[in-house]
Amino acid sequence: MHITVYGDTLCAQVTATAMAQTGHQVLWCLVEPESREQLAKGRPLFREQGLDLLFADQLESGRLTMDFWEGNPQGLTDAVFLALQPGQHGLAAELTKSLASSTSTGCGVIVNQTTGPVGSAELLRDIAKQIDPRAFLVALPDLIQEGNAFQTFTRPDSILLGCEDGEGEALVRELLRPFNRRKDVIQVMSLREAEFAKLAISGILATRISYMNDMASLSESLGVDIDVVRVAMGADPRIGEAYLYPGCGFGGPGLSSNVLALVDALNERAAEPGLLERVLRTNERQKEVLFRKFWQFHQGSVAGKKVALWGVAFKPGTHRVDNAPALKVIEALWAQGVKVTAHDPRALADLGQWAQGRGELTLCDDPYEAAEGADALMLITEWKPYWSPDWQRLKRVMREPLILDGRNIYEPAFVREQGLVYRGIGR
Repeated sequence: MHITVYGDTLCAQVTATAMAQTGHQVLWCLVEPESREQLAKGRPLFREQGLDLLFADQLESGRLTMDFWEGNPQGLTDAVFLALQPGQHGLAAELTKSLASSTSTGCGVIVNQTTGPVGSAELLRDIAKQIDPRAFLVALPDLIQEGNAFQTFTRPDSILLGCEDGEGEALVRELLRPFNRRKDVIQVMSLREAEFAKLAISGILATRISYMNDMASLSESLGVDIDVVRVAMGADPRIGEAYLYPGCGFGGPGLSSNVLALVDALNERAAEPGLLERVLRTNERQKEVLFRKFWQFHQGSVAGKKVALWGVAFKPGTHRVDNAPALKVIEALWAQGVKVTAHDPRALADLGQWAQGRGELTLCDDPYEAAEGADALMLITEWKPYWSPDWQRLKRVMREPLILDGRNIYEPAFVREQGLVYRGIGR
C-alpha cells in the first residue's frame, strides 16, 4: 500500500519505519521548520537503539522517502497517519480538512495517533465527514515506550483501536497484521474510549511510581529496605511487578503530558483536586530527592562543591531530556553554587542545548572524567554501562566518595565494602 505519515514525533518515525519494513511504500512528511534545519545539519530527529539502522535501511531501500509538508496532500495514498506533537490540534484539523477536500488524491483511511484531549478524534472525524461523507477516521493512540520504541510498536502487548466504521477497521487491521501475529492484541472501541484508555493507562502508571516513592520515603524513617518490600509487593498477583521501582522521579514528554491532560479534564469536571494532582506534586518533589540527600550529607555547606551526574536522559535508550529529573537536580545545584559535570551515552547534545544561557555545565565524554574531583556522584538514569562501575577507580578520582543512587541499581553493602559512602532511595 501507499502510506503517508505526517508529524515530527518519535511515533511518526517509528510508524513510517515499521510500515516501510513490512513492504509498504511510505512517505514521511515533516511539518516543523526546526526539523528541516536539523536534518539539513545531518542530525537525525530521534536517536533510539535499534531504530537508527532500521530507519537508514528503509531509506536506502527506497520504500521510505521523506518530504516536507507545504500545505497540500502529498499524492495518492491508501492510508494517512497523523502523528503530530501534542497540542497541534489546529494543524491536525487543517490536515484532515485538506485530505478530505482533495479531489485529486485518494485517502483510504485517516489514522489519528496524535495525543490530545478526549474527543479530539471525534472533532477530526466530523471535519472529514462534513467535507466528504465517505471519509472515515480511526484513532490509534500512541502506546510506544521511548527508549524501546520500535520494539513496542512492532511487538505490542496491546493495541487500542478507536473505530466506528467497519471498512476502516478492516484496513487498519491489515496494516497492523505483521505486528499482531502472536495473538490478537487489537482492542476495538469507540474513538473517545481509545483516547481515554491511553490517558488512563498513563495515569495509573504514574500513580504506581509516585506511590512507591512515598513508600520509599517512609521506609527510610522506619529503617526498612524498600527493595525488599518492592519484591514482596510484586509477588502478589493482584499487584504485579511493573512500575514498582522507587527512584528520583519520572519525566519525558509522553507520560508527563498524558497525566497533565487527565488532570486538566478532572479539574474541568470535578470540584475537588484529584489524586493525579497529588501524584504530579509527589513526582516534582521526588526529582529533588538526590539534591536533598547531598545537602544533608554536607550539612548544607555545599557552595563551591562539585557534583557529577551519570545519566541525564529522562530514561535509558533515548537522547531526550524533556522534563527529565536531571534538569531539576541541576537547577537546584546551580542555585546553591555547586559545580556540575555530566555524562550520558546519548543525551549530552540535548542537555547542552537546554543549559545554554541557564548556567555553567561541563559535559564529559567519559563517565570517570565527570567524576574527577567530585564531592558526590548522582546516578540519575540507569543506563546499562553504569551498572558495574570500577569502584576503586571512582574512590581514587572522587574528592568525596559519596554515591547517590537515584535508581537503586547498586547493592548498598557491596558499595560500602569498596570504601565508598552509599545513599539510595528508601534503603
